[in-house]
Amino acid sequence: MKYFFSDFWTLRAKEIAQKLSLSHVDLDRVSVIKSSGSKSRRTIARIHTIGKVMQAGMRQAPFYTIELLSERFDKQPEEEQVKTIIHELLHIPKSFGGGFRSHRRFVNHKTVEEAFKKISLVSTQTKIL
Repeated sequence: MKYFFSDFWTLRAKEIAQKLSLSHVDLDRVSVIKSSGSKSRRTIARIHTIGKVMQAGMRQAPFYTIELLSERFDKQPEEEQVKTIIHELLHIPKSFGGGFRSHRRFVNHKTVEEAFKKISLVSTQTKIL
């Protein structure tokens, strides 16, 4: 596996979080990397954080990194790429404490679609103004 920091997608993820009013997300403590060489067959992206024990031991606040698996993510249309970023951002809990929100209740097709519609509405309004 090879990992590369993505300035472009880090900026886009932060813009998406702002448009979605995810005020609990500390934008200075979120980044996006792209990876290549994964043997995973179905995964498009995943979100990582340092465990709470490590955070305490290192005296560091939580930090979240979204990993985009290039082999699959890059083949998606732009709309699906944005939905993928939304999906991963929705895993960040309101506490921003280093844990994750589950798929069942918080991160699913319905919540991602609702968030995407919200972004589309915000983008449309911004273009009109």
